[in-house]
Amino acid sequence: MEKTKGQKLPKWFDGMLYDKGATVQNRFSGEEIELTAVELSMYDFIMGATLCMEMGAPCDVNELRKGLDWFRKTNAEAYMVLLD
Repeated sequence: MEKTKGQKLPKWFDGMLYDKGATVQNRFSGEEIELTAVELSMYDFIMGATLCMEMGAPCDVNELRKGLDWFRKTNAEAYMVLLD
């Protein structure tokens, strides 16, 4: 059963909202952690914005920062494993 009770995406979020969570692996360390559907939706949004910046494409850095802040407050453990 998903642990999404109380988790909501912010109004500014314009990414895809997933129905199910998944286990996600840190792309550098290989460490894994389970994310809820809501967390996975924000994680993918953050990774997409990060990729956009790495490629030098026009991106909204403020949305990336807001996404990171949201993730840090919503699931600090997963933030430390995947994004810190």
